[in-house]
Amino acid sequence: MENCLFCKIAAKQIPSSIVHEDDDLLVFKDINPAAPVHLLIIPKVHVSTLSDCTPEHAPLLGKMMSLVPKLAADHNIAVTYDEQGQPSRGFKFLINSGPDGGQEVYHLHMHLYGGPRPWRGMRT
Repeated sequence: MENCLFCKIAAKQIPSSIVHEDDDLLVFKDINPAAPVHLLIIPKVHVSTLSDCTPEHAPLLGKMMSLVPKLAADHNIAVTYDEQGQPSRGFKFLINSGPDGGQEVYHLHMHLYGGPRPWRGMRT
């Protein structure tokens, strides 16, 4: 899409703080982070919203989701357990879809949030 912000970022026409890239996906830091770690995971192909996805998109969506544990580990927000088996750390993973879902950029993207709180009441 010619005027899509995230398409321009994926095409490297607009700079971003890239933390992961492969043939299908680009992951970069949000320029207005809502948490200590706030990453955006986007497909390089344009899909406007999650509502526009079809069964054909299942492999791409799976790839996006399966990247999350690696990104969480790389950014020190993956769930860890102490000697008693109590969990610590963790993250929030979110997709906004459409205006009522809070989507602001109409290019499918997933948010990965984490880090020390207080960001519980954050905007999403």
